[in-house]
Amino acid sequence: MKTKLLALLFLAGASAFAGPRFFFGVGVGYAPAPVAVYAPPPVPVARYYVPPAPGPGYAYVAGYYAPVGARWAWHGGYWARPPYAHAYWVAPRYYHGRYFGGYWHR
Repeated sequence: MKTKLLALLFLAGASAFAGPRFFFGVGVGYAPAPVAVYAPPPVPVARYYVPPAPGPGYAYVAGYYAPVGARWAWHGGYWARPPYAHAYWVAPRYYHGRYFGGYWHR
């Protein structure tokens, strides 16, 4: 009985120091991802040689300019296998100061 009484007094005394606490915080949330703004890319090459397809089922990805650091670099065209059936390549584009990379789409 004494141990139960001592345990009860200990918990009662400990809770006196643990009084009510209030926390107030102001969160600003997450910042959006940084957006890189580039100068317009150079004019694409008007004509260039497209080699024959290496085999059936390949799609040609035309050459394009892509930002590399503070400048634009030309990436030559190439043949690639689409990652899934009926996929087609959407070329990279520059729109309102932002660069959007190319991707495969259904």
